[in-house]
Formats: sequence, structure tokens, C-alpha cells
Amino acid sequence: MPAARVHLIDSTLRDGEQAPGVVFSRAGKLEIARLLAAAGVPELEAGTPAIDEEERADLNAIAALGLGCRITAWCRATPQDLQLAGSCAVDSVHISFPVSLILFGAFGKEERWLWKILPDIVGRARARFGQVSVGAQDASRADAALLDRFVLAARDAGAGRVRIADTVGIWNPHQVWRCFSRLRAVAGSNLSLEFHGHNDLGMATANTLSAIEGGADAASVTVNGLGERAGNAPLEEVAMALRHTMGRDSGLDTSRLSALCKLVAKRSRRPIHRAKPITGADAFRHESGIHTAALLKNPAAYQPFPSEEAGRTPEPFAIGKHSGSAGVRSLLAARGISVPDRFYPQILSAVRRRARARQGAVKPQELADIAGRLLDQAEPV
Repeated sequence: MPAARVHLIDSTLRDGEQAPGVVFSRAGKLEIARLLAAAGVPELEAGTPAIDEEERADLNAIAALGLGCRITAWCRATPQDLQLAGSCAVDSVHISFPVSLILFGAFGKEERWLWKILPDIVGRARARFGQVSVGAQDASRADAALLDRFVLAARDAGAGRVRIADTVGIWNPHQVWRCFSRLRAVAGSNLSLEFHGHNDLGMATANTLSAIEGGADAASVTVNGLGERAGNAPLEEVAMALRHTMGRDSGLDTSRLSALCKLVAKRSRRPIHRAKPITGADAFRHESGIHTAALLKNPAAYQPFPSEEAGRTPEPFAIGKHSGSAGVRSLLAARGISVPDRFYPQILSAVRRRARARQGAVKPQELADIAGRLLDQAEPV
């Protein structure tokens, strides 16, 4: 039997906008929501109604698009937050509960408050919304027995999904797998388990996959990994890693990822790093002579999957200190320049001198000029 589809909840418009200094306009939110839905994301965690009236108006505007995906509002565990969410045109809420001693202290709560408020709040939410999920905030620093009890209490109260949050990004993949393996056994098969990972130690994507392997059937992500501090698990990385390392389907049209990531980068004013997996400018770019020679024979030689799968156009080879004759020949041929083999040692020598002097790449036109000068200076054979 094929494995069930992994349910992705995109939180770019909620948790992503919590990145310092990021504010999406309403027009920007609508544009991002449209592209997320077009890519096949089944659920958008689109805002926090308690922020203000403008935030609620944004949520209503997103819901009014009729995108065909679930629009979820994020709430604290208070009746007031639920009431504000109820004033929005959404039929889904996520309710976050602190579960660690650190957050109990920070919020002025005690564990007994949790067991008293959880069934009451979930019951109120079920009376108003079609879908109710609850979150164990700071689960990675919570007591394991408390977490087990939380999952059972949420299930018994009628929540449809429980989010286990590595709120400060301190778990490693083995710890995540061990936690979800245990919680899946505790919860049984009728409760959805979700992982929400932060990237403080650079493991959010790996932790998300470990959660799925351990028994989670849903994952929270953001485009470009946008989010507070070091960000969240990136939608584009999780979707591609699920497909290529686990053979799991997320339902996404991955050919739309590049355009989606560019849009969020523009609207958030957070440029995509050149070496960013999947969508960075250099993610499919090669300079090494060994690599380029092999890639010309078989594009799979030094790439995990075709760039087109992520909505990228194939990148031309970079020209620089490590270039070889095969790559340079292909670039010149693309410009309609044919150079006899005997000239390539001189061309490569000139390219390397220029790259060292610049401490950077050589532009394609410069390569063409170098080849042209050598051809002009050559004596007829």
C-alpha cells in the first residue's frame, strides 16, 4: 500500500510574518495565498485574529478568495481569542497551549491550569468551528509524560489534530523520531499528529522528515523558511525532501515552487541566499571542470533532480578558476563560437588569471572576448 499523503500546513502568513521587520500588505497576503493554493498547499495558517481589526480583515479577505484550501486562524488558549476568530470567515482554528515548565513560568501558569482549560477551550472551539487543532508549544522542552497526557486529553476533548512544536529548535532528528514514535502509539490511528519545527540549529527540515518517519502525518512549514529567529522548516525543502528521500507525496505542484519563493522573498524583503537549497541562484549551478564534463554527458551526474522539477530553468555553467575545457567549449558553442582544441589551454589560463585577479567569476561575454582575441592573433594553420 502506498504511504498516505503528508498534509502540509503553510504558516508563511502567520509564523512567517513574525520574522523581525516583516509585514505583509493585504495585497501581498492575497498574492501569496493565491500562489500557495495554486501550488496545491491544502491548508494556510493565515493569521492571528487577536492582533487587531486589520488582521481580522486580512483573514476575511483571504477567506473570500475561495481558494479551495483550508484557511486556519491561530489562537491562544483563551475564550476571547476564539471569539475574535469566530468573527472571521474561517472554519478552522489552531489553539496553542504552553506545555513546558519554562513557558508555564513565563506565562504565569501552572500545569493544573492546562488540564482545566484544555477541554473547556477545545469544547468551545468545536461548537464554532469545523476543524480544531491544538498545539503543544515548547514540546521539545516538556516532560514526556506530560506530553503523552496532553495528546490524550486533546484527543478526548475532540481535537482533530495535535501540533508538537520544537519552538526553540533544539531537537535533533533522533529525538524527534523517538517522540513521534511514542506519541503515535499513545494516540492511536484516529488522531492526526503534526510537527512544527524551528531552525535555530539548522535541523528544521531534517527534523520534519524524522517526525513523518516516526508517525506524524502533518507538518507545519513556511515558504523560504521565513519565521522568527532562524526561521521554520521551509516548504520547498520539505516537499522535495519528502519526495526524493522518502518517496512521500505532499500533493504539491513543485514546478510552482520557484515562483512562490521569489514572491515571498520580494514581499518580505528577505532575499534568497545564493546557496539556499532548491531555490538559491547557485543550487543548480556548476563551475568545476570535473562536474561540468560529467553533466554534459548526464545531467543527473551531479544533481539530485532536474531543476525544472522545482520550477527552475537550467542554469548555464559558471566560468572561473575551476572551469575545464568541456564546460568552456559548451558555453562558447552556445554563443555560436567554434574554437579549435589547441586554443583551450590558453583560454583556460586566461580565464584563471582573470578569476584570480577578480576573486570571482568571469562573465560569459568576457569569455567570448578572450576566445575572440586568441583567434584573431592566431596564425593560419
